[in-house]
Amino acid sequence: MEQGNRRLIIIISLLLITGFLGISVTSYLVSSSSLRTHITQNELPLTGDNIYSEIQRDLLRPIFIASLMATDTFLRDWVLQGEKGSKKISHYLGEIKTKYNTFSSFFVSDATNRYYYPGGILKTVSEKEERDQWYFRIKNMDSEYEINLDPDMAHKDTMTIFINHRVQDYDGNYIGATGVGLAIHAVKNLINTYQRTYQRSIYFTDSNGRVTLHGKDFPDPRKNIFAVQGMAEHREDILKGAPLSFEYQDNGKTVYVNNRYIPEFGWYLFVEQRGDKEIDKIKNTLITNLCLSFVITALILLATNLTISSYQQRLTRMATIDKLTGIYNRRAFDIIMDQALKDLPREQKPFSLILFDMDHFKKVNDTHGHMAGDCVLQKVVETTANAIRSNDVLCRWGGEEFLVLLKECPLEDALAMAEKVRRAVEADPAVYQEKQIPATISLGVTEQIHQDTRESLLKRVDKALYAAKANGRNRCETTLATRE
Repeated sequence: MEQGNRRLIIIISLLLITGFLGISVTSYLVSSSSLRTHITQNELPLTGDNIYSEIQRDLLRPIFIASLMATDTFLRDWVLQGEKGSKKISHYLGEIKTKYNTFSSFFVSDATNRYYYPGGILKTVSEKEERDQWYFRIKNMDSEYEINLDPDMAHKDTMTIFINHRVQDYDGNYIGATGVGLAIHAVKNLINTYQRTYQRSIYFTDSNGRVTLHGKDFPDPRKNIFAVQGMAEHREDILKGAPLSFEYQDNGKTVYVNNRYIPEFGWYLFVEQRGDKEIDKIKNTLITNLCLSFVITALILLATNLTISSYQQRLTRMATIDKLTGIYNRRAFDIIMDQALKDLPREQKPFSLILFDMDHFKKVNDTHGHMAGDCVLQKVVETTANAIRSNDVLCRWGGEEFLVLLKECPLEDALAMAEKVRRAVEADPAVYQEKQIPATISLGVTEQIHQDTRESLLKRVDKALYAAKANGRNRCETTLATRE
């Protein structure tokens, strides 16, 4: 019957799996082919213009702020009047920082070389100090401003994008440098926002192809983009600065690129779309469908198997489990004992048996009734199960007799376990209808030896139990076999 059940379940499984698999794979092939055609023929990185507009709005704004500061009459008048009262310039820089939500704001005077920030005077710049070279570079440059990536001393050397702007008096004479800074992590957060919004990868490079800024999950920020074969082929067109769209293969995957030059930064903006991301979505859908198919198949098979085998399981349980106590019955114990004897040559580990019997159990039934007797038996089983080890086997041998197979347990340990069980039963009486019914047991113990059969073992442990009863009950006895 079990073989027939397995055959039926296998046939149902094959039919369900074949059907689900065929439908899912066919759907995937059709969808992926259609999507690849759509990406190749219709979908180019048309959102590049929108992203460029967003970047102009968010990243070019600090340049505008620095320009306003450079032409601010308060700043120029304060410098020309001898930089009287550092609190005034600190307050001004603090207001700029707060109003425009920048990471930092600063002014360096050419007359005193003092570096002012919202907290006061940070330092005096010097041509001899390497980290002050930026200021003397600005003093001598032709353009009005520059964008520079440097650690900010005022904020524990946090990496910051500075917009450094030249400041001139009303006659065009250089009087200092001012500007604002954006924390690099804040700029990266902006880029990450663009990436989430447009589902594209965004990064900036300089004219040498070195990546200067990138968003989350950029594959390798140290790699020069012109070292990528597909990018290197378009190097000349990229450096021309005009908006450019092209595609290339990266490890077998198609990458679509929109590129343009941002003159305010002197950087090149790259917006990438990996066409295979959409294919991956379809693959994920296929995997999800297959998983659901397997789950549905498993549920159907489970229901089928439960329906077919539930009756068999009930019969098996009735044949191997004692209904009153819920432990193994004699038939099940015979199987377990035979298996233990078969495993012995391989494992070479001794096991022992305990056979115990309720003392004067007939008196319990005659005095309190058979229902009380059943309660006592159940209590003894519960107490014994708690006293023995988890890998020991307890069974009802018949009536009020019980057998325990102690795995990997020599005779000395088995005797100690039997005494533990005896004391536990004696100390924990059953309670029936609010009355305590004490019980004691007599136990026989023996150890398996190499020439033992199931019959010889049971005969020897039964002899030990008989000795326990003959010697006064509520005790443990053992019988030893002669070892060859």
